[in-house]
Amino acid sequence: MPRPPLAARLAIAVAVSSLDAGLLALALGGIRQFIAHPQAVALAVVWALLGLLLAALQPVRSSDAVAADRDAPWRFALLGLLPFLIPPLSALADARGWMPLPFGAGLRWAGVSLAALGFTLRVSAIARLGSRFAPEAVVQRDHQIETHGPYRVIRHPGYLGAWLTALGGLMAFASSLAMPLLVLFAWLLATRARTEDALLERHFGETFRAYRDRTGAFLPRLGR
Repeated sequence: MPRPPLAARLAIAVAVSSLDAGLLALALGGIRQFIAHPQAVALAVVWALLGLLLAALQPVRSSDAVAADRDAPWRFALLGLLPFLIPPLSALADARGWMPLPFGAGLRWAGVSLAALGFTLRVSAIARLGSRFAPEAVVQRDHQIETHGPYRVIRHPGYLGAWLTALGGLMAFASSLAMPLLVLFAWLLATRARTEDALLERHFGETFRAYRDRTGAFLPRLGR
């Protein structure tokens, strides 16, 4: 299936970034409070710039799948919703003084940096997959196992990037209120990763097992 025109993809990215910023502003109490919160503004800028880059690089999502293991609808919905909910919930907690975390501005700016790193890793992983990228666990026709870039050392850099982005969003507002959602997000991503690994092993057999044996799911294997 051919991808939408570049202008349409960029327009969607702008709309999503506006929604992100709007949710943060709503959680913080309004536009004025949002502008006065340097980490919130920095997060919004990072998300917007990297979102535009991802839209520009967005691969063709081919529907020519030869194997698939699809998520339950509730699980697929949560994987999409949690990254949008964790930062504004943390911002709301920050504005209300709920469950604050220590270390002040240092923790907040570390969160912004981590979110930028995580989003960059996710964009890099998606760009590396190209037309093999899909929002669910599928094997495309003529699919090959990706072993370059971040995939050289870890099998699921895109999922790691998504989780680090969410963690950074929590840290930027120095509240632990959304921590249960972050843990739930980690569990969902780990479950999806196991599903993908099992699908690839069934399809590629020993080729995938050799790749799995020299890489970690989310962190590099030591001594490899």
